[in-house]
Amino acid sequence: MAASPAKRRHKVRRRADMSLLGGIRPPIAVLSALLLSLAGITALGFGRASEDSVPKAVMTSQAHFAEDGAVAMRASIDESAADLARTAGLFNAGDPAQPDAVVDKIGSVYQKWVGTAVVEISSGRMLAARGENVPVAAIDTSKLSEEDGLSPRMVRLANGETRLLSLQVLSWKGQHQQLLIASSSLRFPGISLGKFRSIAVIDSTGRILSSDGIPESEQVLTEDERTGVARSEKQLKAFAKVAAKRAKEHPLKANEPGQGGYTGVSGSLRGDLFEGDRAIAGYAALTGPEPGKGTVATSLGLTVVAMVDVAEDPTRVTDPLFGLLAAGALLLIGALAVGVLLGTVQRPLLRLFLESRRLTRGDLTRPVLAPRFGEAARIGDALERLRRQLLGERSEADGAADGTSGGSAARPRRGRFGARALLAVCGILLLVWSAPMLLLLNRADATAVVPEQITNDQRERTDTLSDRVRRSLNEGHADLLSVAGLLGERTSPEDMTKVLERTRTDHSRYRSLYVRDADGTIVARSGESPRLPDNPKDESGSEGAGKNGDGEGSKDGAKDAAADGRPFADPITVLNDSGTEPVIASYAELPGRDGSSVIGEFRIDFINSLLKRPGLGEIRVVDAERRVLGGNSGYLAFEDLPSARLTELVAGTSQKTGVSARAGAVVYRDGGGVQVAGAAPFVGGGAASSLNWSVVSWQPAAGLAIPEYSLQNRTVLAGLLGITAAAACLGWLHIIVVRPLREVAKQAESLAGGDRRTVLYPRHHDEVGAIARSLELLRQQVLEQRKRDSAGATAPAAAPAQAPAGRN
Repeated sequence: MAASPAKRRHKVRRRADMSLLGGIRPPIAVLSALLLSLAGITALGFGRASEDSVPKAVMTSQAHFAEDGAVAMRASIDESAADLARTAGLFNAGDPAQPDAVVDKIGSVYQKWVGTAVVEISSGRMLAARGENVPVAAIDTSKLSEEDGLSPRMVRLANGETRLLSLQVLSWKGQHQQLLIASSSLRFPGISLGKFRSIAVIDSTGRILSSDGIPESEQVLTEDERTGVARSEKQLKAFAKVAAKRAKEHPLKANEPGQGGYTGVSGSLRGDLFEGDRAIAGYAALTGPEPGKGTVATSLGLTVVAMVDVAEDPTRVTDPLFGLLAAGALLLIGALAVGVLLGTVQRPLLRLFLESRRLTRGDLTRPVLAPRFGEAARIGDALERLRRQLLGERSEADGAADGTSGGSAARPRRGRFGARALLAVCGILLLVWSAPMLLLLNRADATAVVPEQITNDQRERTDTLSDRVRRSLNEGHADLLSVAGLLGERTSPEDMTKVLERTRTDHSRYRSLYVRDADGTIVARSGESPRLPDNPKDESGSEGAGKNGDGEGSKDGAKDAAADGRPFADPITVLNDSGTEPVIASYAELPGRDGSSVIGEFRIDFINSLLKRPGLGEIRVVDAERRVLGGNSGYLAFEDLPSARLTELVAGTSQKTGVSARAGAVVYRDGGGVQVAGAAPFVGGGAASSLNWSVVSWQPAAGLAIPEYSLQNRTVLAGLLGITAAAACLGWLHIIVVRPLREVAKQAESLAGGDRRTVLYPRHHDEVGAIARSLELLRQQVLEQRKRDSAGATAPAAAPAQAPAGRN
């Protein structure tokens, strides 16, 4: 059943309204909205690029400093607990030892505990003690058999200091069990504080357990110094309360989005202003090396707080005038571009849409108002020619068919300046604003001022990292000394292998542990094949154990040391000087076995894992010849540092100034940008001191949240947003409107020129699609008119032949 005229009009109206949902209007409207939003963001955002007198980079650096302290504290506590457990296990595996011998052996190998003691568990009687008095009364020996009965515990002494007690049981057959107790202070191992910085470890309630960096009352002389010390102590206590509260939060909720590198809770705090200095602090809760994996230290609920005073600079606040000017320029350029699109693309297209619909309704009295240029002008000319053809004029094709000249034979206009050129003009206008923002304005490399605190933190954190690597190597050498003391001349190779296996399992730093006789024979081994040269055979009779994994030979020093029974000259050394991986080894001589030694080869991955600290950039461990041995990112073993200035920095810091060498940091400026670098040599005792290694770190200042680079980043972001908005909207307009419009223009000219066979299909339900539908209707009307004209021309010729027949 045919629809009523009212329903047909409703469908036509609805179809026309639906066409307006797409087409040319949405891209222009979205472009206008995006440019207006970008102008607002530009006006408001640039004023906040540095609204704080203390740069965000300084605040973040304090959080990283506290994280370094937390990592060092956790590693120290876990290492102490593991060393005590392993030592007790080695004693338990051997013959019964006297309590005095036990504490003497521990004291000679490890110097990390302030006091040690051995107590008989059944009677509570003190059997032996060394160092500081151990608070034995705080331990309930009747509960040692319970779950977590041997867990470390914190005890507060009468003088207010806190001690961490580690417990292990000594047990031999036929003797009463004994309790081995080691007491340690909660001091930070090897943390370089520099000047004007203090650090503290607090418990879950915010109580300060130990602190360093704030002078004691007897160390200050003047009233001003006493006032400053009192203010620092008060501020540190206030920071401790806030840090303890925040440390209880979940790491995923407490840390800022995108902040990585530390698996626990960490952050920074802002304190009071005192004589132009602002107190800021970083805090970090002790957490395991892997997310969700706890350790002995993490069970104590400790948090590290690091505080420093930073001089405020109120002149560093950014002037918002640049943002206002940039926003105003964008509004002017955007208004001009949108005006060009409205006046030269949208309005002519809408006018053609209305004109084509008028012709399809049969209103042929008025000429078509064609635009002056572009595809719209070509379609308008074609519509005018079609209007004339519907009024009776002939097209070029019709005139050529019957030998007459067509009345609508005017050559169609093909303007060179079409819709694509107009889009290009609009794109160039928006690029005039976006390109300088992206490439030229607010470049920070020439004007960036790196805060002095950033340089100081780079130096101190590098120094702390250098000390951490040195202590780790010393700990490895101490482990070997402990193992060597338990391997006597009567120990069988099978028992040696068991001890080596237990040691390598407890400590992940070794790739290989083995006992080597003076003649180079491997008596016992655990782990991978030894790489020490001049080993004729191991216990299994295999040859070739004297080459490293790369087939390279070792240094000549190892051969020279072998002459006097030592496997190599220094307690810790690098066995090779080429290859893809340095072979770092340490040894300890076995008492009672002439020339025999226990040797441990370190995993280079273990050393590299110590260097993975956020906020320091690229980190390398270099030897005395400035060759790279390890790093926190991709490197080649034994290669030189990437620049001569870094080599000079390492050489300069390696020179002794006074008693020992000192860490240093510097800011480099050159064509490659601004760079902050720090270097720190190994300073301190232990077996690793003979290595003369250094740790060097460097990072580009562009990656730091300092005012100049924050302003540059926001400027670049504004330019990128402008280019993105222009490309998206103008590309949208080109795909949806301009390309179909060009195709419709070609089809309209062909139709006006006499092509009646090609059917016109709309691509989209929009203005261009509506024009295509109108052209299709006009094509059908021209065909119908042509049929009527043909029928009218043949009717007069047939009439005279029929008249005589009628009379007959």
